[in-house]
Amino acid sequence: MSRPLPPVALTLIGIGTGNPDHLTRQALQAMRAADLILLPHKGEDKAELAALRQSLCDAVLADVPTPPRVAGFDMPVRRSQGDDYLAQVDEWHAAITRCWQATMAQALADGLQPRQAEGPLHVALLVWGDPSLYDSTLRIAARMQPPPVQVHVVAGITAVQALTAAHALAVNEIGQPFTVTTGRQLRDHGWPAGVDTVVVMLDGQCSFTHLPPALAQNVDIWWGAYVGMAQQVLDHGPLAEAGARILATRAAARAQHGWIMDIYLLRRRSVAAPATAFNA
Repeated sequence: MSRPLPPVALTLIGIGTGNPDHLTRQALQAMRAADLILLPHKGEDKAELAALRQSLCDAVLADVPTPPRVAGFDMPVRRSQGDDYLAQVDEWHAAITRCWQATMAQALADGLQPRQAEGPLHVALLVWGDPSLYDSTLRIAARMQPPPVQVHVVAGITAVQALTAAHALAVNEIGQPFTVTTGRQLRDHGWPAGVDTVVVMLDGQCSFTHLPPALAQNVDIWWGAYVGMAQQVLDHGPLAEAGARILATRAAARAQHGWIMDIYLLRRRSVAAPATAFNA
């Protein structure tokens, strides 16, 4: 029977979109103060993602006299069969929690000790973007048994911010709301009510292609992949013209890198709306 884990203090560190310059001073301090940093491995086709996290650790921890231990774990694959999406996610999160705790236990079995005598084991995870926005790391942390004695979140630059910065674009029109949603929601439920601006994340199926043609003719798109990174690719324009270009560019980028993270902003045109983008 495995030994129970000691008290764990968990730090979830937002790392932006992969650009080392996105790391805040708070993020750097949190990484250096950890006893253990957990890095997920998502298979050979996404090895570049794991290498990017590892390179961030290498750069940040190079001058730390007693650096944290960095331990990788194989990320479980979410079941995709069936229409029980919420049940699939629940199973997946439970499996990830078990992987976290097994990796912590193995590190302790290999001799890792908290740097602070009588203190908790300080464990950090590097989270793309910000842990609060379309990321489940906080929900997974809440599943740990026993629960962490502390959960600390370090804010990060979101993909929304990186996209609008890359396009020099104001995310909202003057005094107007906007919606941040997912590709699944856009496909299943259409354009959100009450807004002219929609930011779409987690969209592996280019759901802008599902918009009714009459609506799409009156929409502009600002799209980006690998935003903020050296591989960054951008496009924008009327959706009816830019959509096909984006589909082709996205496919080529994914084939080149083996993975893709992209995001886009859609805005319905208004005759009275002032210009809010300068470039890209």
